[in-house]
Amino acid sequence: MESVPVRCPVCRREHAYITPVYPCPCGSPTAPPLMRGAPAVPITHRTWNDDWVSVRCHSCGRRDQWPHPELCCPCGAVLRIPVRPVATRGITQPDAGRTGPSHIPLPRTAAHPRPSFRPLVIRTARDAVSTAALYLRWLGYRDVVQPEVRPSSRIDLRAAGLIAQVDATTRPTALRDVECLWLNALNSSVSGVLFSLAGYTDEARSRADGLAIPLFVLDLTGTPQPVNGPADELISAGP
Repeated sequence: MESVPVRCPVCRREHAYITPVYPCPCGSPTAPPLMRGAPAVPITHRTWNDDWVSVRCHSCGRRDQWPHPELCCPCGAVLRIPVRPVATRGITQPDAGRTGPSHIPLPRTAAHPRPSFRPLVIRTARDAVSTAALYLRWLGYRDVVQPEVRPSSRIDLRAAGLIAQVDATTRPTALRDVECLWLNALNSSVSGVLFSLAGYTDEARSRADGLAIPLFVLDLTGTPQPVNGPADELISAGP
């Protein structure tokens, strides 16, 4: 896997960003070609076209659309990593015109391969909750329930052995949200999961790591991305 240095233009913190690798339908690992030395750009406004990037498989030449590489800085900024454009001349494009990927990478340690996850474009806060519900079902949770009215506990979703909170505001999710979710999960003897549209504060991420709470960031295309170790483990092992 390729690793490139990335500096956050907001807090000037240095990161070592590892290129995500996706499985091409032919079976070969494929990764977006990053532009070394190009500055990362904070995401302040999302558009459908900017959230996807064309990637060509070096083995079969197939061109597919995958999520544009992003990095969540502990300062709360979400950064877009520059990618080299794919040349199109003389290349067969079996999926030209498609506006989203055929699937997202399947967890390599899952006991059984999951079907393709179909993202839901997020236009409203309710869409964000619906996307999180779809994702939890895709992970393997049963009986995912979305209440019609958000309760005072701020729990947006319930499933067998799980509660989930979805922060659809434009501010990074704060420490208090993580601790409130943990307390609600503790009182109910279940696990907790957090989804956020704007990322997380440094304190929130640190506390979530200590409490083993999976954190996911939602983009407007409806594709949740794990941002901490517990989230990676949840994707890998499932419920």
